[in-house]
Amino acid sequence: MEKSKSVKEIKEQLQAACEDELPVFIETYADDGRESVRKLLDTARRRINALKLERERIRKLWEYERKYERYTYICGVDEVGRGPLAGPVVAGAVILPKDCGLLYINDSKQLSEKKREELFLEIEREAVACAVGYASPGRIDEINILQATYEAMREAIGRLDPQPELLLNDAVTIPQITIPQVPIIKGDAKSISIGAASIYAKVTRDRMMVEYDRVFPGYGFARNKGYGSAEHIEALKKYGPTPIHRKSFIGNFIER
Repeated sequence: MEKSKSVKEIKEQLQAACEDELPVFIETYADDGRESVRKLLDTARRRINALKLERERIRKLWEYERKYERYTYICGVDEVGRGPLAGPVVAGAVILPKDCGLLYINDSKQLSEKKREELFLEIEREAVACAVGYASPGRIDEINILQATYEAMREAIGRLDPQPELLLNDAVTIPQITIPQVPIIKGDAKSISIGAASIYAKVTRDRMMVEYDRVFPGYGFARNKGYGSAEHIEALKKYGPTPIHRKSFIGNFIER
């Protein structure tokens, strides 16, 4: 036991400890009788247990990837932004390596913004390939949101190198694609590849909307990301539409 260390120092050591260091941390201070240190040991044990549960959850998320393991390059595909009044629809496509050790992948809506940003960087670092595709508000108005979503998905897939051998899609079958596809209902919470694509698309689109907020202030795009919040609708009625508004979506909020 390192008796010379203060509780503050031990706490800082725990905060800096990686997963592999936690058992050693517990062993090192197991005989420390200070109540504050005992609580820190309990925290370390909870972290170990939480990581164990997370690994089990992630193992289940590989179910579809294991089912189709005969394919070398399996790509998850998902979109974000079908419902907003403004901004593009963005599709993500991600191929993860079979030995990928990513944790905390989930439906992007279930994650905090901070966690999505962290995972975005991890996905970029770990992925065999990842890409996004876009459909502009004008294109959405021209061909409708569903067809624009398919177009964004095809663009994202087309940008991958290497090209995938199998697509795992969130709920949809993408037309005009020759690659075999498996649509999975609520796939972003059932497949790690689709979950990664969901996060990749979400972070990309959110960053775009933050930039649009600087170009078109007053609509709260950085906060609402183009969705129909009270703030957004009030600004739309007051100032009218911007070039990134979807004309086919805003007819109920402005005078024609």
